[in-house]
Amino acid sequence: MLNTQPKRRSLLSRILNPKYIMVYSTIAVFLVIYLVGAIAYGDKGFTTLRTFMLLFIDNAYIGISAVGMTLVLITGGIDLSVGAVASLTGMFIAYGNSVLGVDPFVCILAALVVGVGLGLLMGATIHYLNVPPFITTLTGMFFARGICSLISRESIPIENAAIDALASWKVNFYHLVDGQWEKIKPVAYVNFNVLLFIVMIIIGAIILQKTRFGRNVYAIGGSEQSAKLMGLPVARTKVLVYGFNGLCSVLAGVAYALYVKSGWNLALQGAELDVISATVIGGTLLTGGVGYMFGTLCGVLLKGTIPALINFNGTLSSWWGKIATGVLLLLFILLQRAVVSGTERKKKV
Repeated sequence: MLNTQPKRRSLLSRILNPKYIMVYSTIAVFLVIYLVGAIAYGDKGFTTLRTFMLLFIDNAYIGISAVGMTLVLITGGIDLSVGAVASLTGMFIAYGNSVLGVDPFVCILAALVVGVGLGLLMGATIHYLNVPPFITTLTGMFFARGICSLISRESIPIENAAIDALASWKVNFYHLVDGQWEKIKPVAYVNFNVLLFIVMIIIGAIILQKTRFGRNVYAIGGSEQSAKLMGLPVARTKVLVYGFNGLCSVLAGVAYALYVKSGWNLALQGAELDVISATVIGGTLLTGGVGYMFGTLCGVLLKGTIPALINFNGTLSSWWGKIATGVLLLLFILLQRAVVSGTERKKKV
């Protein structure tokens, strides 16, 4: 008879690994806040599938950008240009199609070239010129935002049949009623942005957990000097991480353009802070070396739940959402510091 006890212990030890404490904390806080909403506003529809799916729909562009930001933060870097690059993508689509008459998908390809190219350039500047990521990406943010303003200072609507079809495409949820399939009411659905968000989360998780590139990302975040001594391709990895983040920023810009169906030079101002806060709340350490895509997903949903609660309340200002997010971010940063300090003490012992 086979003894499966060691395997059970191994699985349990992996589940209870201290490195997952940040993700577990995010899940716990999300469940608590969702439970509060269910108790307070359950009779108003807070617990419906439609409300839950709206968390994905309304925050898809933040989540897509957070996928790239997760990799950047794991390496110990930061990128402040994500909101500006996403806004630039919207301007490319709106101005290129509505003013110049260029096919919108050609505009998206042009935005991909610019966004990924800018990301690769910033990554190379950070590594080879040893310029701090904060300064480098702040420069990238000003550059992208400046290009937006040069293109146009007015909001430009996107009027294109293909874009309209993509923006309105959705898959409704059904359930069985008396042996027949009927739409769940209130109507709940998944649109293109949500699918893109989920696909990017899956791709990001595969990259981090199943590829050599992902292992290199974690190694650089743990100790860049040690990674160099081990012979890992530090330069190539860091440059590609920022290039991948540029890709995610462009895709986030596409999702946002589909969401609002317009382009504006001042769109998504401050979005980089929303992306960073969602990623950190999701358990990615600001100091690098630790982070998971599932945690990022939970961080985006948790951040989206707060304004949803305020909307259901109906009497509170939307600024309370910013205050609550700030408090949560501070708590998670303090928790991160406690975890890092505890790990360092264990290493010394």
